[in-house]
Formats: sequence, C-alpha cells, structure tokens
Amino acid sequence: MSENTTRLSPRQKMINLMYIVLTAMLALNVSSDVLDGFTQVEEGLNRTNDNIEQRNDAIYHTLEAFAEKNPEKGKVWYDKATEVRNATSQLYEYVDSLKKLIVVAADGEDGDVANVQRRDDLEAAAVVMLSPTSRRGTTLRENVDGYRTYITNLLTDSVKRLNVNEVLATNDVVRNGVTQSWESSKFDNQPVVAAITLLAKLQNDIRYAEGEALAHLLTNVDAGDVRVNELNAFVIPDSRIVMRGGKYSARVVLAAVDTTQRPTIVIGGKQVTNGLYEFVAGKTGVFDYSGYLEVPRGDGTMARHDFKSSYTVIEPAATVSATMMNVLYAGIDNPISISVPGVPTQQVTATMTNGTLSRSGEGWVARPTSVGSDAVVTVTATIDGRSQTVNTTSFRVRKLPNPTPFISFKDANGNTDKYLGGKPFAKTLILQAPGLGAAIDDGLLNISFTVLSFETVFFDSMGNAMPEVSDGANFSARQKEQIKRLSRGKRFYISRVKAKGPDGITRDLSPLEVIVN
Repeated sequence: MSENTTRLSPRQKMINLMYIVLTAMLALNVSSDVLDGFTQVEEGLNRTNDNIEQRNDAIYHTLEAFAEKNPEKGKVWYDKATEVRNATSQLYEYVDSLKKLIVVAADGEDGDVANVQRRDDLEAAAVVMLSPTSRRGTTLRENVDGYRTYITNLLTDSVKRLNVNEVLATNDVVRNGVTQSWESSKFDNQPVVAAITLLAKLQNDIRYAEGEALAHLLTNVDAGDVRVNELNAFVIPDSRIVMRGGKYSARVVLAAVDTTQRPTIVIGGKQVTNGLYEFVAGKTGVFDYSGYLEVPRGDGTMARHDFKSSYTVIEPAATVSATMMNVLYAGIDNPISISVPGVPTQQVTATMTNGTLSRSGEGWVARPTSVGSDAVVTVTATIDGRSQTVNTTSFRVRKLPNPTPFISFKDANGNTDKYLGGKPFAKTLILQAPGLGAAIDDGLLNISFTVLSFETVFFDSMGNAMPEVSDGANFSARQKEQIKRLSRGKRFYISRVKAKGPDGITRDLSPLEVIVN
C-alpha cells in the first residue's frame, strides 16, 4: 500500500495523538527481576573470566620460565603463546570497548559499564552494533571468525578444535522461519543489560579458547622440565554457569602431568575420584570451594598444591514477550514468543489462563477470552530429565480499539489508498468507491473490520439535513444520486457507522466529513 498523504482534521489528529500516547504507555517493559537476573549472570561471568585469566596467566608464565631456562627447546612455544595472548587481548579489549559504547548510548557520556542506569533500554545495543554506517556488529563477527580460525589452526586435537568452533560459532540464526545474521540475533531489540551479558559471555568463550591454545602449546614442551620448574593446580569447569536443578561438573588438573602418576585430589575433606568433581546445584547464588592436590616427587616425598574456585547458580529463566506489545487483545490471535535459554524448543511447554495458548510454527498463539482479567502464561521446561516450571508471566487483556472508517480508492498510479475525510476529495473517486471500509492500521495492529451499516447526511439549499441509509457496507442508489448532485466545495457527512471486528463486537465509529472537489 502506498503512503497515505491525505490531511487529517484537527479532531482526527487529536484522536491519533491520544492513541499514540496510549500505545507508548503500553509499550513493552522488561521485568526488573529478569534484568536483575542478567546482572547476576554478568557478574558471575566476570568472576569466571578472572579465574580463567589467572589460569591462562599461570600457563603462559610456565612457558616463559621454561623458555628462559632452556631457550633452544622452549622459545618457539613461548613465542607462539605470546602471539596467542596478543591476539586474545586485542579481541577482548575490542569487546570491552563495545560494552562501553552501548552503555554510553543508553546512559550518556558518563555511562559506567559497572553501574548501568538504563538497563532496560531496547535501542542502545542495536544503534551501536547494527548501524549500517559503523558496522560494528559485522566487524565483531569478522574478528571472532578470524580469531577462531587462528586458534583452531594451532590445535591438533580434533575434539578441542570442535569445542572451540562451537563456543565461537557465528552462524546465521533461523527464528520463526526468518534467517537472521549472528549479530542481529544477539543485539536486535535487546535490553542494554542483556547485550552487556552476551558480550561478557563472548569474552568468557575467548578466554576459554585462549586457554585451550596455551594448554596445547604447553604439552609440546618437555613435561619433565616444566614439572621440575613449576607445578600448578587448576580447576576447569565443564559448565561455568549452572541453572538450578542442573549439574555442575569440573575437572581439577595439573598444568603439566606425569602420566605414570595419579595425583590425589581432596575437596572439602573428601577425596575426588579420577579428578571429576560434580554435584547437583540445590540453590542459587555464588559459591566458593577449595581443596588440594598431592603428587609424589622423584624422591618419594609428596608435593602439595592448593587450589580454589567458585561457581554461580542461577534461577531457571524463560523469555515470554508479546509480539505486538505488552498486552493481549481478547477474541483474536496474539503472536507470542516463548523460549528458555539452553533448552530445545521441543522440551518447552506452556499454558495460559483466561484463554487458549497453542503452538504456531516456531512461535505460539495466545487467544484470551475475557477483557479485564489477566492472562497468566506458565512455561515449563525439561532440564536434565526433570520437568520444572521456569517462568510465570501475566499479561493484561484488553478489548480491540475502535477502527477508523475510510473510503478506499485508487490513486493516479493505480495504488490503493484510503480517504479519511477532512480534505477535498474528487467526486469521480467517491462515485467509483463501492462504499465504506474500517480498519486498525497503525503499525502495531493491522486488523480489518466489517462495516455493517452507515448513514450519509446531506443538506439542501435551506440547510435542512437529509439523511440516507446505506446498503450494508456499500453506498445505496439514493446516496450515490445525492453525491452526483453535489457541486465543488459542498460537503456531506458519514455518520452512525457500525462495524464488527474479528472479536465479534459491534462498534459505533466516529463520523467522517467528506468535502467534494
């Protein structure tokens, strides 16, 4: 449909302005609980990043010490490790700069990544990352692609190469049948706090890839020389963020290992078998644990190495959002998006009060019943073989707003347009139009209504009103005869418009003033 260029009457402008204000009041608001959850996850990721960086530093300094002690054998591996560290630092710092830009876009020049004020701002991340002029999102994806290729080329272990490829994947994402670029799926319509958390997760994956590369380089030097020079114990978790009800797994290992000796590992006073430390997380929060590792020296004595680490347990979370706005309309199908991070779609189910909720392709369709009663959406997911409720969200249920009556016509280019009244309108176009239509078409809703009847009011030379009744949604023969008699500058009114919407409710619509040109 071509753009509508008709001039609205002051009254219609006021009606439209009031509706825009109402729409703004109803605009999607992200729950503060969800925002707090993102903040907790980001803080946990930052702590994990620090732990991984300490581990990587230890491996790097081990290579440095060995290179100083035996340059002929160790310098080549130390130089490669230095290249890995430089490449990692450049990408890591670039991601840090993007965090700052997003926060500044939301909070202004004094914005602080550690203290975001407008955490629910839905535009800042897209403006910074998806602008077609700066192309920062595209640049980030290209940098991650280059870094991933560089790291995987260093690794000879196929399993490690696969792991790095997976954590740093930047493939396009298909949602509801629509293909999105990696950067669009990450930053389009995301709250600032979610975008910052996603970037912190990317930094976490970058540190993980760096650690895999450094550990691989370390295995290429003489393990005996490294072991004699320095030994360190490290905790390597399989999953750095755990959902309540999920399983935490971590391996405690040495940077250099003598495969003929099995170290003894003790955590919390209990010995760990085969270096695998795991348990079921029972409550949310940040938890620390410590222990020690003992390995026999060549002289028969035991060398003890203490270690400590932490893990973060978060509440299960789901994202439930109305596609149109944060309300649902009674009597019609409302598109709903439901997802649980880390859980496949087929393992997610949902129910709704005050109406029905059903799957539709990759999404869901909610059809509320009663106006004035909230519709409560409950999301259940199967996690580690157990079904549990992960989110409950309430939506207000409202009646569809009244549509706008219009006369449909073809413009000079043959495109369909709508005459909304209040300005001169060619008599030939009026006579060509079959009758009256009504619809809500404001960019948020696009819903057609069925006009049941209307009345035209003409005025004779004495100023007497002469009403004429329509033939349903169409102009009657008497109405068209009256229109033919009107001269330029004359006007008539269309009133008592009745229209029925898809919710089955019949409405009385505002009158329409027609000025004959």
